[in-house]
Amino acid sequence: MKEFISTRILTADASLTKNVVNYVVSRQNADGGYNFVQGDESNANDTYYGLAILKLLDSPFPNVEMTLDWLRKFRLGTIYSFYYVGKALSLCGEDLGNRFEKYVVSTITSKRHFGSMDVYIEVASEFRATHMVLELANLLGVDLTSKDVVDWFLAHKNEDGGFGAHSHSNINSTYYATACIRLLKYDMGNLQSTVAFLRACEKPYGGFTVVPQSFAPYMEYTHYGVMALDALGENCRFPSQTVDFVLSCQNANGGFARADLGISTFENTFQAVNAMQKLAP
Repeated sequence: MKEFISTRILTADASLTKNVVNYVVSRQNADGGYNFVQGDESNANDTYYGLAILKLLDSPFPNVEMTLDWLRKFRLGTIYSFYYVGKALSLCGEDLGNRFEKYVVSTITSKRHFGSMDVYIEVASEFRATHMVLELANLLGVDLTSKDVVDWFLAHKNEDGGFGAHSHSNINSTYYATACIRLLKYDMGNLQSTVAFLRACEKPYGGFTVVPQSFAPYMEYTHYGVMALDALGENCRFPSQTVDFVLSCQNANGGFARADLGISTFENTFQAVNAMQKLAP
């Protein structure tokens, strides 16, 4: 089965990688940054995801010095700006320097994003900001005292094995919680009930849903499910069907949408490529 999937990803068709790369590079602006909407102003989110997609596909970064110059000049303020700019700079081989380390250490020390359940409506999960801080800390080699943070996450593990605020599990929060706990070097073998929750979100016809009772898979949920299972040492049970679902979300411009009808975005395209690579042997 895995050999079949690998062949499909590489040859279904052979132009898949080229089309995705063309989609990304055609949306680079004159300043070196990126926006998934052709011609719109560059932003940190799309610049990171654009570079991350090219990295996954082993494709060189066009005009990389211009991109670096744009990133270095970007005004940093929130955790989101530090995260996307820091990750993008790192992909380009840049030393993040003392500025990023000071911010990460001060954030960890102040406990901001550690223990707060406040979340904007457009944010994927109440754990996303915490994940960003931990990823940056890991990238910078900042040592973490993990027990308090792990205990906070485990306090939001629900009876069904999933994670989420107010005793309501969903695949978004389960993915981010699992990714954070793994970064904190917790024994993932203790999360077998979380595997059961993820399996309940996995659909025999391909993809993952936000909660077990839902029937419509979307790209972000599928990415979260595949990656969370991988973090727990597990594989997707329906890899061929899930690849079919992912490929059904690719548009004529080479990018991927969150469903078979929708506009392509860099984030969904990154999720698609990352998930398919995990589904291949």
